Amino acid sequence: MKFNTQTIHGGQLPEPTTGAVMTPIFQTSTYAQTNLLEPQEYQYSRGKNPTRTALENSLASLENGSNGFAFASGLAAIDCILRLLKPGDEIIAGDDLYGGTYRMFTKLFEKYGLIFTYVAMSNTKNITAAITKNTKLVWIETPTNPLMKIADIKAISTAVKTINSNILIAVDNTFATPYLQQPLNLGADIVMHSATKYLGGHSDLVMGALVVKNKKLAKEIHFIQFAAGAIAGPMDSFLAIRGIKTLHVRMQRHCENANAIASFLAQHKKVSTVYYPGFKNSESYTIAKKQMNDFGGMVSFQLKENTKEKAFLFLENTSLFTLAESLGGVESLASHPVTMTHSAIPQKERDKLGITDGLIRLSVGIEDIEDLLQDISKALELV
Repeated sequence: MKFNTQTIHGGQLPEPTTGAVMTPIFQTSTYAQTNLLEPQEYQYSRGKNPTRTALENSLASLENGSNGFAFASGLAAIDCILRLLKPGDEIIAGDDLYGGTYRMFTKLFEKYGLIFTYVAMSNTKNITAAITKNTKLVWIETPTNPLMKIADIKAISTAVKTINSNILIAVDNTFATPYLQQPLNLGADIVMHSATKYLGGHSDLVMGALVVKNKKLAKEIHFIQFAAGAIAGPMDSFLAIRGIKTLHVRMQRHCENANAIASFLAQHKKVSTVYYPGFKNSESYTIAKKQMNDFGGMVSFQLKENTKEKAFLFLENTSLFTLAESLGGVESLASHPVTMTHSAIPQKERDKLGITDGLIRLSVGIEDIEDLLQDISKALELV
């Protein structure tokens, strides 16, 4: 099946008992067993639930993997990956990470003995130079949050596996979604999503997801998920299935609108820099063009007057762009990374990366583009 068909039919079958086309919400914790010596497929919903299974089959189909796993949140999914490791293991991660990921790495898992090295992943040599005998995982976020940097998944995977084939490559694919890129096809071992965002698409659930190809790795992840218990519930699984069925049409509009807004901002006299991988003069453009089908629905920009006061003034005067955490919903959202999504990152590190007081991140929704442009223009006039 082509991708647009996969979003609707991939891994999906009518419910066998009733023939329901849409998977029902199996709001149950336990299942009657008929034979003590031969347990049924479903026994207890921490291990498996039919609604969650339908979602996980859909996720595996979209990412061209063998197994999908739905978690209570994106961070719960990342937590599961890190539980594959042991004290003394080293992880190489990008230097431009989602603040919640950075907080988990530094505040939780460092004290459990994992060692993290942060490098600029736009250059594959930075990664290979950081590899040691203890390196067990490379954590890639592409496009990055909030500076939209692009890492070459295939080049990184090839280079790392050439040095040590046992090093796991994990990719946070939240911003791109499988509509734009499929990391497993590019050599990655694990794909992670905050399904709260584009996969759900309607700002009505919190969920994480992992997809893998390797069956042995899938068994390890299933055991950790079952033992630790950070599962997605049946209602949220139902909402995610519903969201995925329109992923392709939503992403088309997200991408179209983001491109128009990025182009508008790039010409505006009150904007100094626009972070968007779709510009041909962007250092990320060549890689993005090679590994992505389009450039996504996220745009960040820097105000010329680089102050919190000016950023706040803009954010307080939009009406269609709602000031809010999160991203990827049908409605447009605007956020201030320094005080919101990336407040957990020390100021010294933020400044070094370019996450400054005047930086604003937009999650461009699927409203009419003329209305969105008017909203931004009005707010910028007041800055």
